[in-house]
Amino acid sequence: MKTSYTLDMNCDLGESYGAYQTMINSDEAILPLITSANIACGFHAGDPAVMRMTVERAMAHQVAMGAHPGLPDLQGFGRRPMEITPREAYDMVVYQIGALDAFVRASGGHLHHVKPHGALYNMAAAHAKLAEAIAEAVYQVQPELYLYGLAGSELIVAAQRVGVRGVNEVFADRTYRSDGRLTPRSQEGALIERPEEALAQVIRMIKDSVVISTDGTSLPIIADTVCIHGDGTHALTFAQEIRRMLEAEGVTLTAYQAK
Repeated sequence: MKTSYTLDMNCDLGESYGAYQTMINSDEAILPLITSANIACGFHAGDPAVMRMTVERAMAHQVAMGAHPGLPDLQGFGRRPMEITPREAYDMVVYQIGALDAFVRASGGHLHHVKPHGALYNMAAAHAKLAEAIAEAVYQVQPELYLYGLAGSELIVAAQRVGVRGVNEVFADRTYRSDGRLTPRSQEGALIERPEEALAQVIRMIKDSVVISTDGTSLPIIADTVCIHGDGTHALTFAQEIRRMLEAEGVTLTAYQAK
């Protein structure tokens, strides 16, 4: 029986832009608590100055850095689905990886992973051709990068098919449907707001490799990395509590590395 557990704890950061700077201070507070950061690349959020600043701060805290490409929808924060072709998805992802990678290289660091954002993430989880286009974009830019995707989804399958190292992502603060997909944010009960409930879900996913869906179904799941959202009202307190509780459970938190 396995007695030691390791987990990557990631968070979406760098999601301020222009005069909208409300996320900057919370990003700085959350960085010491996580092991990898998904940094917005200017489409759904972020701008060149915010990207540079977030990269510099992530490096100062020795946090692994990933590109967080999204749909071109600042007003909707990249959470509204759009009709795009696989070729358009490929082009968007290549463009955004390149933008963030330039800031990472200029700061003397190296890119660790790619994680699609919001609606693009959910679309790729369900649609094989879109998922393959995103995986192909990662492979063509830097095949050694990890590709974070919803555990067991089409994006993970596509990563394996294309030759990119897929990383199964789970969520501390989101509920799951019986098909293994996340409950849409538009539906009641989509978010888990109590740290104790979130911890129970994460521990079950790590130690038992299962998650309980909203209808009570027990689903098999692989937990390589857990997402802690940084844009909620109580994001910092939530992240602090989850980290403290995971460490108390004997879980070692470290940026993901293939075994």
